[in-house]
Amino acid sequence: MIQQSYARGVLYVILAGVFLSTGGLIVRHVADADAWTILFYRSLTFSVTVIAFLWFQERGKTLGLYKKMRGLDLLVTISLALGFTFYLLSLFNTSVANTVLVLSTGSFIAGLLGWVVLGEKVTAVTILAIIAATAGVVVMVSGGVSSADIKGIAFAFISVLAFAVMIVTLRKLGPERNTMSAVSLAGVMAAAMCLPFVPTLQISAHDLLMAICLGSVQVGLGFILITLGSRSVPSAQVPLLALGETALSPLWVWLIINETPARNTLIGGALVLAAVLFQGFMGLRSR
Repeated sequence: MIQQSYARGVLYVILAGVFLSTGGLIVRHVADADAWTILFYRSLTFSVTVIAFLWFQERGKTLGLYKKMRGLDLLVTISLALGFTFYLLSLFNTSVANTVLVLSTGSFIAGLLGWVVLGEKVTAVTILAIIAATAGVVVMVSGGVSSADIKGIAFAFISVLAFAVMIVTLRKLGPERNTMSAVSLAGVMAAAMCLPFVPTLQISAHDLLMAICLGSVQVGLGFILITLGSRSVPSAQVPLLALGETALSPLWVWLIINETPARNTLIGGALVLAAVLFQGFMGLRSR
């Protein structure tokens, strides 16, 4: 695998945050389908999307990549499948704002795991950016958490831990290894995990389209870019740079369905975006 520059990795991860930010908007457009049904079809669509990308990328070598998969590759698959499942369940059990508040802790968790497992140092710039981004998310959701949200918040914590394990494992495998095959199987595993809980596979054309959009545009393109970006971006910086998802999620709702965000949401979102851009700029400058 050809080594990529840090700058390209940063660009990939920031763009991933843009695609991931569409999740709340798409979920809010689901009409009648159960969360498990949406998750089932989203997961299958995700696998189809990543496999199509892998075939385009490797052509005749695609099957060989699956044959070379080992234990760490399987850990990528399992952790991503769990992250997918609990992220969507969180969105169905609490507000988008509360979910992204928990996701903002991903930088701390991934940074700690990266330090323990890989010996990656977390720079002062990254620590400062993490603090600023987290403060921004807290401002965004201030006063918005109630006892009814506890279940959704617990799901979000499981999700963010699983995503952190995935990112550190990708870093452990190294930039020379094409891990897209392991990523592609996460959708199949997630679909198998949620199938016993799916009340019915019947779904309207509208809700099926929403599930397909979630699987291809949101998590499909989002995690393809995160997988590519993690080859050259340290563990703590990956979830931090992807936090554009947090700031942009309420923006899409505002622009597309005219749901005006609160002032705190705009102020906090601006702080999050500033922290992401600060990390990206300082990281590039230091290189």
